[in-house]
Amino acid sequence: MTKDMNEKINVKPIGIINTPYKKPEGMPIQGKFEKNVIGTARIFSQYKKGLKGVEGFSHLILIYHFNHSKEEWLTGKPFLEDVERGIFAIRAPNRPNHIGFSIVKLKSVKGNTIIFTEVDILDKTPLLDIKPYVKHFDSRDKVKNGWIEKHFRKRQIPKRVKII
Repeated sequence: MTKDMNEKINVKPIGIINTPYKKPEGMPIQGKFEKNVIGTARIFSQYKKGLKGVEGFSHLILIYHFNHSKEEWLTGKPFLEDVERGIFAIRAPNRPNHIGFSIVKLKSVKGNTIIFTEVDILDKTPLLDIKPYVKHFDSRDKVKNGWIEKHFRKRQIPKRVKII
């Protein structure tokens, strides 16, 4: 690793995400399991031009900062079980860089605000980036789901988040 790889990387929010979820308890484990909850992302005015063309997509990938997460873990217990896993094998917020992402369903764009459903993000979360979800790029065949697979064998939707 070179010296440059040890330097900090600075990122800045491009907007703020608002949702009905004020705390993790009661949030769905993934947004696709709660189809009718509405969230918004207000894009700061200097980035509004970046929304041009977004309305043509059905889904967006929101990349955000887990701003409520204050700790860093290299292992943790995922929401679905009590077995400890490496942080890179789970989607917990207590990651080294506290970066999260969600695939949301776009409802509309009004000015500098994106309205979406399939929400699993806490209210007042800083938005770092938006990318269009493109089936031809983002969907894969023959996917292996590691330790998570056993939780979907009976095709049941996992329970909501209990604690973080």
